Amino acid sequence: MRYLRYVAIGDSQTEGLNDGDAAAGYRGWADRLAETIAADEPEFRYANLAVRGRQAAQIRAEQVAPALALQPDLITVMAGMNDLVRPGCDAAAVAAELDAMLAAFTATGATVVTFTFPDIARIAPLVRHLRPRVLDFNDRIRAMARRQGALLVDTFPHPVTTDPRLWSTDRIHATPLGHARIAAAAAHALAIPGSDATWSDPLPPLPTPPRWHRARTELAWAGTFLGPWLLRRLRGRSSGDGRTAKRPQLEPVNTIRT
Repeated sequence: MRYLRYVAIGDSQTEGLNDGDAAAGYRGWADRLAETIAADEPEFRYANLAVRGRQAAQIRAEQVAPALALQPDLITVMAGMNDLVRPGCDAAAVAAELDAMLAAFTATGATVVTFTFPDIARIAPLVRHLRPRVLDFNDRIRAMARRQGALLVDTFPHPVTTDPRLWSTDRIHATPLGHARIAAAAAHALAIPGSDATWSDPLPPLPTPPRWHRARTELAWAGTFLGPWLLRRLRGRSSGDGRTAKRPQLEPVNTIRT
């Protein structure tokens, strides 16, 4: 397939957090995927409507219509994790939002790519109680991708997706290496020339840290990241408050800030 107009929608992962910084500009897996496609397609254009902190209903309400207006032939949709981590999450309602997004995009004839989520219990053991919720939601994503004719990047079965080297210290956002792996996985799903399945290859093994070190690491993570996140939820605040899309219009890839 020849792709000329790519639009990415979603939350902070698609926005590209922790692949770069706020001063220089975030890159992220969607930017990386766009760069890969553009390498062989000089007419290629790319927009990124993702905004950090957005839940599935917000992504549908704020990003779907602008994305459709850009008339893309390629769309990536990553949504739902900001919902799953909240107490009282209604997985069926979240899945319905994602399903509606996929339906709206596939109806245009565009190629649509969506994603399952990796094993959160291995990434952040202190929230392992959320694992059944992620398993259930992943099953729903697989079913809707088949039903809607979307391409699926199924991350959960691959152990490398929980390797700590792919995750920032906040355990929410990918590292540059993690973003590179996600981009490579999407390129493989799209059969982009030069892509292959090596995105799922394991990294060299790490030494097993002593138990005391693991416990200290978990406590530090809870105090530095989990606690402040819970406080923002109690106050009704979001990391995306007041923010808009970093790349709202289709532009040549050489305008990406890296």
